[in-house]
Amino acid sequence: MQKITPFLWFDDQAEEAAMFYTSIFKNSKVSHVSRHGDGGMGVKGKAMTVTFQLDGQNFMALNGGPQFTFTPAISLFVNCETQEEVDELWEKLSAGGKKERCGWVKDKYGLSWQIVPTVLGQLMQAKDPEKSRRVMAALMQMDKLEIRVLQQAYDGR
Repeated sequence: MQKITPFLWFDDQAEEAAMFYTSIFKNSKVSHVSRHGDGGMGVKGKAMTVTFQLDGQNFMALNGGPQFTFTPAISLFVNCETQEEVDELWEKLSAGGKKERCGWVKDKYGLSWQIVPTVLGQLMQAKDPEKSRRVMAALMQMDKLEIRVLQQAYDGR
């Protein structure tokens, strides 16, 4: 069992969001939906909590009402092996939401995601600090991260 599970508070879209997220990531599924019954605080039959997995990572979502909303102070960081994966996740997760700077998107539920090519970490850990500086300067100019542009900055081109 996973020791730490991200817990996401939605107004009333927990089940819809879980279905959306699991449709995007491979190795993903909705595991369980707990529904309101008679005499409960919510609408009978409406999801109360939803457990789901994204690429094997467990999550729990709650329909907790409008008291709390997502902020970029917490985001989900997604390592992508290829530019095609970056492109696909960037488009799918930003649909109905907002594309932001430096690889960030806000999805249609307000949850922030960082769509990042794995190679970025390698480029940022260069022994030559000038290479890392150039990569960071290139990154700060981008919305969706482009591996080719990051590599060119690293190489000094």
